[in-house]
Amino acid sequence: MLPLIGLIIGIILGLAFKIPIPAAYVRYLGIAVLAALDSAFGGLRATLDKKFDDKLFITGFFSNTILAAFIVYVGDKLGISELYLAAVVAFGVRIFQNLALIRRHIFQMRWADYYISKLSGEPTPKQNDLNENKFN
Repeated sequence: MLPLIGLIIGIILGLAFKIPIPAAYVRYLGIAVLAALDSAFGGLRATLDKKFDDKLFITGFFSNTILAAFIVYVGDKLGISELYLAAVVAFGVRIFQNLALIRRHIFQMRWADYYISKLSGEPTPKQNDLNENKFN
């Protein structure tokens, strides 16, 4: 839950305060946002898997962000301005993998409840609500 709360607070603060970013730092900020999103979705996935560790989340968040910014910095200093694309691809792949696992986890939770209720003969929550409203 901590990653989701942090993401929501960050979005609200980002929309509320219009802070101009110098053009020289746009790539650094972009890659830092990708690293932060990767950590947030990884934390959400770990929460759904009941394996969330706040120390691991915080250290992963900052180390991913710093490493990504360092890759962009090294690329700029070496004259390889496209080096940041390696971090973009890596974080992009991880974000989509985490989203797929989150989606699969939510889908399995909902369908597992549905099939368990079908096999046991118990009404699903929707069916139960309909049965109660039928007599009112």
